Formats: sequence, C-alpha cells, structure tokens
Amino acid sequence: MTTSMQSRRRKAGKAIAHKAAGRSASVMRPEYLAEIARFRLMDDDFMSKCLENAPECIELILRIILGKKDLKVVKSQTEYPIKNLQGRGVRFDVFARDSEGREYDIEIQRANDGAEPRRARYNSALMDANALKSGEDVDKLRDTYVIFITENDVMGEGQDAYSYLRMEERSGKRLYDGTHIIYVNGATRSESDIGKLMHDFLCRNAAEMHFDILKRQVSQFKNSEEGRLTMCEAVERIAERREALGEARGKRETMFATAKRMLKDGVLALKDIARYSGLSLAQVKKLQASMA
Repeated sequence: MTTSMQSRRRKAGKAIAHKAAGRSASVMRPEYLAEIARFRLMDDDFMSKCLENAPECIELILRIILGKKDLKVVKSQTEYPIKNLQGRGVRFDVFARDSEGREYDIEIQRANDGAEPRRARYNSALMDANALKSGEDVDKLRDTYVIFITENDVMGEGQDAYSYLRMEERSGKRLYDGTHIIYVNGATRSESDIGKLMHDFLCRNAAEMHFDILKRQVSQFKNSEEGRLTMCEAVERIAERREALGEARGKRETMFATAKRMLKDGVLALKDIARYSGLSLAQVKKLQASMA
C-alpha cells in the first residue's frame, strides 16, 4: 500500500471517529441517560433492544416459564411484524421458534388492559394463519404459545403463572389442538425461578439481578459506552414518536371540538360539518349521537 493511500485511510478513519464522537456528544444527553437508568426489562422499548440479538436470553426466559430445561431457540426476533388475511398487522414484542418447531409470541404488558384474553386469542390466530403454505394440511400446524408477561397480577389469584388450554366444559377433558396461552404474574415475589425472573424483569440495577445471562445483557446497555449510545439513540426516537403522537392527538381533539361547536350551533348540515372539521361523516354522526 502506498504512503498516500495509507494517509487517506488514516484521515478517513479520523473523520469517522470524529463524527461518531460528535454524534455521541449530541445524543447522550443527561435526561436520556437518566431515563436509561430507570429502564427495566418490563419496559418494552428497553426489552426489545436487550433481546434484539440475544437468543440465549429468550431461551432462558422460555425455559423458566415453561419449565423445559432442554428447550433450544433456533430463531428469534423482537418487534416481529405479522398480518392477517385482511392486511391488519400487529408487532409481536418477541417471536421465537424452538428446535421442535414450536412457536412463541412473548408480550410485555405493564397496563392490565393491554393483556386482555381476546388479544391473546387474536395473536394465537395470527400465528396459525401464517403457519401453513398453500396446499399444506392442517396437521402441519405447529404448537403455539402466546405468553403475556404482565407487571400486575391481571388474573388476581396470586399464582406465579397461569396456563390456559382448551378443554371440554363438563368433563374437563383437554382438547389437544396445540394452542397455549400463558400469563406470567410480574407481581409475584416467590422464591421460584419464575419469581426470580420477574424480579429481574423489574430490576433497574443489573448488579442486583439473579440470572447472569440477563445481567450481562442489561449491563451492556446500561453501563457500557456503546450500549448507552445505542439506547440514547433509541430514547431520542421514542421522544420523537411521542411528540408526533402528541401533535396528532392535539389535531384530532381540535377537529372534534370544532365539530362539537358546529353541532351545538345547529346551523350546518352534517356533511358540511364533516367537511369543515376534517372528520368523516360517520364520525360526525357518532359525535352527534353521543351529545344527544
């Protein structure tokens, strides 16, 4: 390599390093670092980053929840997009497949209303709807597990976890259709492995966590320079998204307030109120009915 080429490469390397340092200085704001310090695995944005390229962590979580010490994860993805036949899509917090072909949807829910059973049913149906190729028989359907890890005991019976299967109502005989819905109680304080796992999910300090695999991963994003930079960039995107949502919510509230004033005046036709307020005619009719 010639001296001039070496010189150009050194200059290019310095430029990249300088740019990275500048980016680090602009993104690693004190308020972002403070928010990262408060993050827990129970916060889905932080969890997604921690588990993004960490199948060994997902494997540990599934082994503990299902009590299967030999479970082996062969595929995993956070923020996994999936759609139904009509094109309505959702994002699974974590999707995984094990070496036996079983598939898993892991959802982190802090609010109780985000963990309602019909959502679990819907997610389970989405997994089935996307499981078979054209012409494949239904006996090829994989066993599926929808797992909600909730901050509170949404089922209210004090158990570490609740496992639901389909069964005949009168006899209680199980229907072996391969579907499983599990709720893990984040409020448990038991000394079981699930209790220790939930302690780790609610822990802000990596040093206080029980499981070394999770401890190392959380520490990477909370304590290393590279990890904190990654999380600061994620926090910045979250802040931008929150701001955009706030603006959209404010605009929507203004549109409804305008339509409400017009309806109270009683001068304009409903189609004109829709046109001037920016709402649809159906929304204006629904608003009118609610004011009656």
